[in-house]
Amino acid sequence: MSASLYIYYRIDGNFLSFEQSARKIMAQIESELQIKGRLLQRRDDAHTWMEIYEPLADDAACHQLQQSLAKAVASEPCWQNLNRHAECFFDLPSSNHDK
Repeated sequence: MSASLYIYYRIDGNFLSFEQSARKIMAQIESELQIKGRLLQRRDDAHTWMEIYEPLADDAACHQLQQSLAKAVASEPCWQNLNRHAECFFDLPSSNHDK
């Protein structure tokens, strides 16, 4: 069962420093865990950003990724006092009702 981790947050301040930090963390995660992340900005609100990490093998991989991200974010000054909301979603298995 494949999973995806979505993290969204609202930033204030220097967009460039947040973007550089987010891309640095994503590169670190990809190097350490072989999980590629994507960085998105909300279309109608430039202050709302989202990171997406996928595919994740299972719940354990999602938990490990969240721990690694928390550690990486803690070492970056621009992320201090920022509320990051993380949610892990799993693919629904196919059912006979789809046919």
